[in-house]
Amino acid sequence: MRIVIAEDDLLLREGVSLLLRAESLDVVATTSTPEDFLTAVEVHRPDVAIVDVRMPPTHTNEGIVAAVEARRRQPDLAVLVLSAYVEQAFATDLLARDTTRLGYLLKERVGRVEEFLDALRRVASGGTAIDPEVVAQFMTKTRSDAGLQRLSSRERDVLALMAEGLGNGAIAERLYVTNGAVHKHIRNIFAKLDLAPTDRADRRVAAVLRYLENTQACPDKPRSLPPSGR
Repeated sequence: MRIVIAEDDLLLREGVSLLLRAESLDVVATTSTPEDFLTAVEVHRPDVAIVDVRMPPTHTNEGIVAAVEARRRQPDLAVLVLSAYVEQAFATDLLARDTTRLGYLLKERVGRVEEFLDALRRVASGGTAIDPEVVAQFMTKTRSDAGLQRLSSRERDVLALMAEGLGNGAIAERLYVTNGAVHKHIRNIFAKLDLAPTDRADRRVAAVLRYLENTQACPDKPRSLPPSGR
């Protein structure tokens, strides 16, 4: 796995680089500006890019803009975006696009090494990895979709873990239920959201995007997601 890192914080940039190299992963370039990042992508043709949301010169959305441009230039590039906190406008913009080979994690997740590496590998292999806190905030802000309101509490838990990019087996392990139970919950989710099987749409992605596309302001506190371990 060939990796380019775009992060303007020197300590975090070097720390992530050392962590990945210790795992025998090939960090081919580390950069601190969007321009250098795009150059590195052109030169090294990495498999994965790890990109900070906020980069110079304005520290607003330069990282997101650069990540989108990098994917335009290299469509098969996997991108793992890092953010200091949940930035819903940026997350929605990213996730409303093609969600394959895409991850969005809070920087604090890097310190949880196994979770970070799992997310990186999932994205590199063509999947999706969304930080649980991002999912939690989206879930509490979705109130306009009648189909989503019909979901049971357990079905919403399953949908939240689907949004993180977990497969059925991983969801079953997280919720301490059987694979068959997860499969049943997912069938119910598809039915309640009126998502019929077609050749043109991935129903898992469509289910996740339903609440992203219907996000509204809501004063509720973020709901608790299932624990990440036993």
